[in-house]
Amino acid sequence: MRSLLLVTTAILLAACNPSESTATNASAAQPAPTSAPGERPFQVQDIAQFEEPWAMTFIPATGQALITEKKGRLMLWNDGGPVSEVPGVPAVDYGGQGGLGDVVLHPDFANNNFIYLSWAEAGEGDTRGAAVGRGKLILMGETARIDDMQVIWRQEPKVTGRGHYGHRLAFSPDGFLFISNGDRQKFDPAQDRNATLGKIIRLTDAGGVPGDNPFYDQGRVTAQIWTLGHRNPLGIAFDAEGRLWEHEMGPAGGDEFNLIERGRNYGYPIVSNGDHYDGREIPDHDTRPEFAAPKITWTPVVSPAGLIVYSGDMFPQWRGDALMGGLSGQALLRIDLDGTNAKVGDRWDMGQRIREVEQGPDGAIWLLEDEDEGSGGRLLKLTPAG
Repeated sequence: MRSLLLVTTAILLAACNPSESTATNASAAQPAPTSAPGERPFQVQDIAQFEEPWAMTFIPATGQALITEKKGRLMLWNDGGPVSEVPGVPAVDYGGQGGLGDVVLHPDFANNNFIYLSWAEAGEGDTRGAAVGRGKLILMGETARIDDMQVIWRQEPKVTGRGHYGHRLAFSPDGFLFISNGDRQKFDPAQDRNATLGKIIRLTDAGGVPGDNPFYDQGRVTAQIWTLGHRNPLGIAFDAEGRLWEHEMGPAGGDEFNLIERGRNYGYPIVSNGDHYDGREIPDHDTRPEFAAPKITWTPVVSPAGLIVYSGDMFPQWRGDALMGGLSGQALLRIDLDGTNAKVGDRWDMGQRIREVEQGPDGAIWLLEDEDEGSGGRLLKLTPAG
């Protein structure tokens, strides 16, 4: 059914041409607008460079940020000052898509100093899995350390391979920790409630299981699940009304932007708006209405990574909209959010793979580039043009 599309997708992905993608809002296809560098509504400042950077978060009222490097280093960046490594990070299983992942602060960090990290850890034999830990960040001027890092969650089961960890973290407005766990390229476990693969997980800030989770009464691993049927979710973020938005990489086509709703099944690998890489077809979402359908899909893919819902004052025209990076798309993308609806907004060509998007304390937009063939990945600051 989509053989011609698959050939076209393969050619475009090989060329890594972000301007050729189309996006689907609900069932209507339209071009995803792409702006040339001179048309951007922002100016870009090159701030620093890191080795395989993956995620970042700002520390309130300090002019500092924490940045993870995939090989296992957590770096403390000081605005106008030095960059230093933060000791106390657990050992990571580095390779493929695995290593040190996300970093977030506890909502009450100002009083408890809790920091959360995600990473890939080795298991028995040739297995590995995602893990999340919590420790205390001790700031000492322009340096810092982590004390008492404890694992509070582990992917179950650990499996072979080094792909699709997901392991993005976000706190809800009411203080619960959400974890995205990819399908680890194993497909069917995304539908298995006895495994955390291909799920969005909801926990307390200490790693406990909330009693109002949708499958709490089923116990063990199943009790942790908030939603299921995901592939490789590399961005989760809450809007001002407490709605959770997520994006994930599709297979050959079919990247998704989803509204995450309690207990829903998002269908993978039973349905997808893409197909398997070997050419086997996957039925589209509209063939199985019992599964939650994405608000937006991209074919060819943009390979989404990093996600925020903007709330600052520096770009008031974007307040309440989502911003996400594109890896193969080499772009920054804006998504118009309107209640429970979403549609494609702007797409700005950045000329490099964008791994992370973050909002600074003053409302500036910060990006982390993926490392480019050993040359490092830059930290970029976006402020209004002119």
